[in-house]
Amino acid sequence: MAAYMIVMAGVTYLIRVIPFTLFRKEIKSERLRRFLDYIPYAVLSAMTFPAMAESTGNPVSGAAAALIALILAFFEQPLIIVAFAASAAAYVTNLFF
Repeated sequence: MAAYMIVMAGVTYLIRVIPFTLFRKEIKSERLRRFLDYIPYAVLSAMTFPAMAESTGNPVSGAAAALIALILAFFEQPLIIVAFAASAAAYVTNLFF
């Protein structure tokens, strides 16, 4: 058990340290900077949308939650409002379908 934790700590440490050692200078390529700026959004979307579709066991309620979340996020609502509204939409939709 301790060996697993040591390996996990090492891997986590390396993932965070390697970019600092490889990119010591400021990145001057505007195209590369734009690409790197979008990575957190892409990863978050890749983790969130499949979970929304599969979490309730009903793709319709997942789609309703995603639609409500996208609409509220578009209108720049606070994250807590978006989360509660999407959860409520999934719950209500799941009751009817």
